[in-house]
Amino acid sequence: MAEPAASSSAKPRGKRKGPRPKHTPQRTCIACRDKTAKRTLIRIVRTPEGDVQVDPTGRANGRGAYLCDDPACWQRALKSTALEHALKVTLDAGAKERLRDFANQNLSVPGDDAQSEGVTTT
Repeated sequence: MAEPAASSSAKPRGKRKGPRPKHTPQRTCIACRDKTAKRTLIRIVRTPEGDVQVDPTGRANGRGAYLCDDPACWQRALKSTALEHALKVTLDAGAKERLRDFANQNLSVPGDDAQSEGVTTT
């Protein structure tokens, strides 16, 4: 009996040269829709109990949404209903105030230091 011939159209599988590139998870800012690495964004989570809070670890249980570290994105997300839609919850005044406080304490606006200290420039 004759053995089946190898197909001439089959390409030999060669090894890739160099190490495999590391996968970095991508997420989208809900305010500006900019897609970037997950670790550079700030996660806001709706916990199973219904509380809305900032998740610094990025691993808390619950439904999450991501925002840039740009204060304009935080203002846009808190003024519009984008954050409420992403978390599928209605934000009360207390939750919005906690998120505003976090943004004011942890995010800086370039060139806004003089205005926040009450110094006037002429």
